[in-house]
Amino acid sequence: MDRLGAMSVFVSVVSAGSFSAASRELRMPLPTVSRRVAELEAHLDAKLLIRGTRKLALTDAGEAYLAACRRVLDAVAEAERGAAGEYNTPQGDLVMTAPVTFGRMHVVPVAADFLASHPKVDLHLVLSDRPMNLIDDHLDIALRIGELPDSSLVAARIGKVRSVVCASPAYLQRCGTPKTPEALANHECVNFAALGAADSWRFPDRGEIRIHSRLIVSTAEAALEAAMCGAGLTRLLSYQAANAVESGKLVVVLRKYEPAAIPVSLIYVRERRVSGKLRAFLDFAAPRLRARLEKVGD
Repeated sequence: MDRLGAMSVFVSVVSAGSFSAASRELRMPLPTVSRRVAELEAHLDAKLLIRGTRKLALTDAGEAYLAACRRVLDAVAEAERGAAGEYNTPQGDLVMTAPVTFGRMHVVPVAADFLASHPKVDLHLVLSDRPMNLIDDHLDIALRIGELPDSSLVAARIGKVRSVVCASPAYLQRCGTPKTPEALANHECVNFAALGAADSWRFPDRGEIRIHSRLIVSTAEAALEAAMCGAGLTRLLSYQAANAVESGKLVVVLRKYEPAAIPVSLIYVRERRVSGKLRAFLDFAAPRLRARLEKVGD
């Protein structure tokens, strides 16, 4: 019996949630998947899985053996990477995620320069506003905007952004400039749903302030465009509005009432050794992204 192969199949079955799902992911015939796990159970003389009608369940022995399998397989993978030179020479596939707008504006240009400097590395950049799990989604690195929970992940702080309220000069000329958060009740607002509730914005020492959302949109780009068209006041992160503010198409208001700055970090899984491709990307991207944030975060 190929014990490592059987262990890998067992882990895949548990991760996929069923034998059939593991068969599809592994591109292996279903009878072969089932036989590999059965051979492993026979070798151990222990039942690892309880096969229910709807889903699988691990036995106590299965729980312990699953953790051991993952440690063994991770150690083997690390040894192979070391032997292949991955820890010394930046090479291989690097998978990263970042928020959609920030990724398009700032990560993509930095990534393009990185690839030009590292011809043996291929980058898969997943732009998503949905927080992704580095382990479950098989990611090497993620860019996060916001406070990070305590975890086993390593975080490299690269800067900060602010939450700003802004509107077009035409709108402010037509409807006036709000001097306090409470004045928003008398204004028309464009609300970016991802940043909070549709009927209120939170301010320090003021709590939830009721607003009238004339327009609710699902992307920052749409809120930005609507505000530049004079549809009302909108609330965005500073990097999202930076170009429009710099060009005079939007004006930031209520500056003294802004919440505390929001941290921006690069995070990755803590390992005994960081691969050459990840270390190269961190060393290359972190200072460049930090410089970009200094321009748009304040």
